[in-house]
Amino acid sequence: MLRDTIKAAQVSAMKAGDKSRLGTVRLILAKLKDKDIELRTAKMVPEDDTLVVDVLQKMAKQRRESITMFEQGGRQELADAEKAELGVIEEFMPSQMSEAETMAAIAAIKAEIGAESIKDMGRLIAELKARHGSQLDMGKASGLVKAALGQSS
Repeated sequence: MLRDTIKAAQVSAMKAGDKSRLGTVRLILAKLKDKDIELRTAKMVPEDDTLVVDVLQKMAKQRRESITMFEQGGRQELADAEKAELGVIEEFMPSQMSEAETMAAIAAIKAEIGAESIKDMGRLIAELKARHGSQLDMGKASGLVKAALGQSS
């Protein structure tokens, strides 16, 4: 379903003559094709929308890192190009949970599985990712989990 939306965006960008958007959409589709090829030999293939969101999150993370590096290096024109790509990528991603919503989800799962110390971090993160993985930046979420577990010990 999400993949179909991206393919439709490719067609509309072609019709509109929007070359920068078209380039980014083609890049997304190429990454998805790479992932499909990679998963041909996999024993367990995730649901398609989960796969697409995972690819989009990785691409967005790469763009954010590049933007930071380019801005630190004084290459604003490259940072602006990365920001434009990031904007297109984020259009296709599901809405992300706010920090307050993430903290509430962590607290609920923590109580449910009885996580009490930092030793339970792996189980808590695994459950959080299973339930809300497509709506979270797991890098930020792991810091929040560590803070939540650190407070209780």
